[in-house]
Amino acid sequence: MTPPSVLNLSAYLMYATGKAARRTLSDKLAARGLRLWHLTVLTLVADLGPQPKGVLAARLDMNAADLARVVKDLADAGQVDCVRSLTDRRRVDVRITPQGRTALDHLNADIASADDDLLTPLSESEREQLAALLRRVHAHHEERGPAGGFRVTAQARQV
Repeated sequence: MTPPSVLNLSAYLMYATGKAARRTLSDKLAARGLRLWHLTVLTLVADLGPQPKGVLAARLDMNAADLARVVKDLADAGQVDCVRSLTDRRRVDVRITPQGRTALDHLNADIASADDDLLTPLSESEREQLAALLRRVHAHHEERGPAGGFRVTAQARQV
């Protein structure tokens, strides 16, 4: 049972709810042989287009070797490929494949299902309000840098 006094702490409630959300989403991803980093990289490449590995690592504040393993997993599954940049032949870009787009569509359905599971007690308007508030808090911390969210470095801004 949760101690009643911590139910007045927003940070605790976000932490506990975040754990539940991560567990639910991780279970859905694991059923497809994926982890959260796979989803994150696939989504970023789908949203922003082909990205150099170094830029992806910087955008995600992720160790380059860890990113390389995630990209390799996705490439082995045919969901991304690594190609020479058209603008700089020394650079290798990660891009999503048609198979990756299909996989992402299925993952988005899984995410919607995870959201439904997590947010069952809320009405549709409450869900929209919560999402808007969370986006606002996220944007604030993202602007603050690595301690607050994704770090966008000068290298990442150049793309």
